[in-house]
Amino acid sequence: MLAEAGYLLSSLGYLFFLFLLLTTKKSGLPRTLILLSISASLITSVIYLSNLWYPVSFAMVMSLESFKSICWLLFIMCCLTGNKTLSHSLKQPLNSAMLAAPVASLVMAWLPSVSIPATWQFLLHTIISLEILVLLETFYRQAAQERWAYKPLIIALGGAALFDFVLFSEASMINNIDPMLWSARGFILFALTPFFIVAIRRIKQWNMEIFVSRDVVLHSSLLLVAGGYLFLMALVGYTIKFIGGSWSNVIQIIFIFLSLTLLAALFLSNQFRTRIKVFITKHFFANQYDYREQWLKLTQQLEDNETKNNDFYTNATHALLNAINCHSGVLIQFKNQHLETRCLVEHNDVSEIETELIQQLMPFLAQSQWIVDIPQLRSKPFDYEGLKVNHALLNSCSFDLLIPVIKNDQLWGAFLVRDNENNRPNLNWETRDYLKVVTAQVSSYLFQHEASKELAENAQFAAFNRMSAFVLHDLKNVMAQVDLILCNAEQHKGNPEFIEDTFETLQYTKVRMEKMLRQLTEKNESSDEHVSRCNLNELIKQIIDQRCQTLAPLPILSSGQDCTLELDAEKLGNVLFHILNNAQQATEDNGKIDVRLRIDSTTDTAIIEIEDNGCGMDSDFIKNRLFKPFDTTKGNAGMGIGAYDAKSHIEKIGGTLEVSSTPGVGTQFSISLPIR
Repeated sequence: MLAEAGYLLSSLGYLFFLFLLLTTKKSGLPRTLILLSISASLITSVIYLSNLWYPVSFAMVMSLESFKSICWLLFIMCCLTGNKTLSHSLKQPLNSAMLAAPVASLVMAWLPSVSIPATWQFLLHTIISLEILVLLETFYRQAAQERWAYKPLIIALGGAALFDFVLFSEASMINNIDPMLWSARGFILFALTPFFIVAIRRIKQWNMEIFVSRDVVLHSSLLLVAGGYLFLMALVGYTIKFIGGSWSNVIQIIFIFLSLTLLAALFLSNQFRTRIKVFITKHFFANQYDYREQWLKLTQQLEDNETKNNDFYTNATHALLNAINCHSGVLIQFKNQHLETRCLVEHNDVSEIETELIQQLMPFLAQSQWIVDIPQLRSKPFDYEGLKVNHALLNSCSFDLLIPVIKNDQLWGAFLVRDNENNRPNLNWETRDYLKVVTAQVSSYLFQHEASKELAENAQFAAFNRMSAFVLHDLKNVMAQVDLILCNAEQHKGNPEFIEDTFETLQYTKVRMEKMLRQLTEKNESSDEHVSRCNLNELIKQIIDQRCQTLAPLPILSSGQDCTLELDAEKLGNVLFHILNNAQQATEDNGKIDVRLRIDSTTDTAIIEIEDNGCGMDSDFIKNRLFKPFDTTKGNAGMGIGAYDAKSHIEKIGGTLEVSSTPGVGTQFSISLPIR
C-alpha cells in the first residue's frame, strides 16, 4: 500500500510536468525526447499503481524499466551530441553499445521459452544505472559555462539513477527487490520532479518556455498555505488534547473554531490576496518589461526631443506618454495649492471640475505617492485606502491616469494621461513600478533643466552685477579727475592754460561717461579695446601729472627708457593709475613712490616697476585676498575689483603682474609687457 501511494504521487508529478511540456509551442529534438521519456515514466508509475487491483508480473516490471531506460538514455545522448538528429547520436559506437543493455533486458523479459535467472535482469539494470551516471558525469564536465543551467537536470536524473543502482545492485545479490526500497522509490521520483521543471526553464537552448498562469500559481500557493496552516493547527490541537486534562475537548473545539475563523478572514481579505499575488509575481515570474531596454529608449526619446527645440516640459511629457503608448496628456505643477499648466499634448486644459478633483487628490498623492487609475477608482474605490474624494467628480474627468511627480519627497506636480485608443498596459504592480521608474527619470530631466534655467538666470544677474561693479569703478576714476579740476579751479581759474586743460579733461570725461552708458545699455563688461601705438614713458608721465596730483606723496619717474607698444593706452593707464593711487593711499605724505621703466632684452619685455615705502602687505594677504574680486580693505569706499581688473587685463594682453611686499617696509609691483 505504501509503494502504491508513492507511485501515485510520482504519477501526479509526471502528469503535471507532461502537461507543462505540452503547453510549449516550439518543437525540437530535446522536447520530443523528454516528452517520450516523461510519458514512459508516467506510464510506468501508473502501471505500478494498478498493482492495487491487478498484480503486475515480473516480466512487465522489467519491460517497463527497460523501455524507460532506453528513452532516458536517448535523451542524454542527444544532449551530449549538441541536440543534433537522433540518427547522428545512434551512429556513435559508444552510444550504440550503451543501448545494448536495456535492449537485451527488454528482449529477455519476453522470452518465455528460455529460463533466465532474475539475477541477470537485476545485473543488467545495475549496468544501465551505471551507464546513466557515467553519461551524466561526462555531460556535466562538457557543460562548462552552462553548468548552472544543466545542474537541476543532472541532479534529477542522477538522483534517480543512483537510487536505481542501489536498488538493483542489492537485488542482484539477494535475487529479490527490497520491499522497503521499492516502496520509497515512488516518493523519491516525485521529490525529483521539480528539478526537471527548473531545468527546462533554465536551459534556453531548448527553446521550451514553460508558461504557468499567475492565477493558477496564486490559488495553488493559497491552498498550500492553507494546508500548512491547518497542519500546524492540528498539531497544536493535538497538543492541547494531550495535555489539557478534563477541559481539553472544550479548549480544542474553541481553538479549532478560532483557527478556521482566522483562516477564512485571511482568505476573504482582498489586501492579503493582493500581497500574496504581488509576492508570487515578483519572485516567480519573469518581468513584463526589459528595464534596461526601456531606460535606453526613454533616454533616447529625451535626447531626440531636445533636437526638436521643444521646451523641456513638452519633451518630458512626450517621453512619458511614449513610454506607456499613450498620445494625450497634461503636465501640471502645484504652487501654493494652485494648479499651473506647464504642457498640453493633444489635450484640453484642465477644467474647473478636474481642478477640484485634483485638489481633493493632492493630500493622498503627497502622502502615498501612488499612481491613481481613475477607472479603477470608480469601480474599486476600496483599493485606494484612505482616499477621500467626491465620486461624482470622477464621471466628468477626461483623463485616465494621474501620475505624481515628486521632488525632495514633496509633491511637485503630476502628469494627467488620457488613453483614447485603450493602448495603455494594465495597471498591475509591475506597471506601477515601471511608471515610477519612468516618472523618476523624467522628473530628474525636468528638475535638471529647471535648475539649469535658474542657474542661467543667476549667471545673467551675476554678469550684470559684475559689469555694474566695473562701471562704478570707472566712475570713481572719472570723479577723481573732476575733483582734481575743482581743487585747482579757485587758484588757476584765470589761467588760460588751466581752462584749456579743463576743457580737455571734460572732453575726456564725456567720452568715458558715454562709454560707461554704452556698457550699461549693451550689458557688456567692457567695450572693444582701442589698440594704438603708445609710448610707455609718456603714458606714465601723463598719469602722474594729470591723475595723481590730489594725493601725497607724488610718484616720481626716476628712470624711463623710450618704449612704444601696440596696446589700449586708456586701459593700461587705468591699471597704472590704480596701482599708483593705492601706493599713495598706503604711504605716508613724507614717503616716496618710485616708478621705473626699463627694457629687458633677454626676455624682450618692457618692465614697469612701482615701488613705495608704505605699510606693506603680508604674503597671506597677497596670496588669498589681493586679487580676489569684491574683497576690499577700504570698506564702503572701495569696490574690491581694481587689483583684480589690473591683473586680468595685464594677463589678457600677454603680460604678467607680480607683487613683492614686506609689512612695515613697502611694496613693489612689477608689470612685464611683451614688446612684440
